[in-house]
Amino acid sequence: MFLALDIGNTNITVGLFKMEGKNVLSNPLQVYRMSTIKWQTSDEYATMLMNMFFYNDFNARDVKHVAIASVVPSLNVIFEEMTKKYFNKKVFFINHKNCGDLKFASLDNKEVGADRIADAVAAYFMYGGGCIVIDFGTATTFDCIDTNGRYLGGAIAPGPLISAQSLSLKTAQLPQVELKKPSKAIGTTTVECIQAGLYFGYVGLVKEIIKLTKREMKVNHIIATGGVASLMLNEIDEIEVILPNLTLEGIRIIWEKRNRGLRK
Repeated sequence: MFLALDIGNTNITVGLFKMEGKNVLSNPLQVYRMSTIKWQTSDEYATMLMNMFFYNDFNARDVKHVAIASVVPSLNVIFEEMTKKYFNKKVFFINHKNCGDLKFASLDNKEVGADRIADAVAAYFMYGGGCIVIDFGTATTFDCIDTNGRYLGGAIAPGPLISAQSLSLKTAQLPQVELKKPSKAIGTTTVECIQAGLYFGYVGLVKEIIKLTKREMKVNHIIATGGVASLMLNEIDEIEVILPNLTLEGIRIIWEKRNRGLRK
């Protein structure tokens, strides 16, 4: 099996892929999610993973390769230690060098997050150039790949969940609310008002960035991924498809390009 981990600021997404010989098959056999806890030890993370494997009838000894896309640098050494101790493997980290031959239009490619690289590679591999990838995570990122397969950059905005949390933390009388689509734009309670502002405001943010991006590049496909992507789908007609495992697929594709000579 091939183990892919997408280490984000809020959650860690774990994908187990089947291998046939030396090839990793697309579409994970199982996807797990666990909270990102920066002070947790390698042994504690290993225990969580082993439990997930055990209760789904997977054997950790069957893991042949481990690849990680991480945006939490402090956890890299923790997972490197865990992988060596419990899987007896060396981690393959996604970065601006291990990027599946992704071409960068910008000279600041060292600043591009590993998750954004994985999203871009997967989108281009599956759909070709002229893509916008919108990843609704802790931050909402917009990644643009032109028709020549170059990563142009994009935009970063606070995610809707941390926007809701910030509103509650920074105001004395506004509560933490569930992020959901309200029945109308004019709320009649404080909770409804916050939900209307967050939801419809966020829809407007996404639509405006899409509109402006289309003025600057040719767009053939708009793809969404991330935890709250499905909540926004019906309001944003421009989104063609939601691919929940896009980042994991990108990790798989980059590893295969590096180790197996995979071609588009």
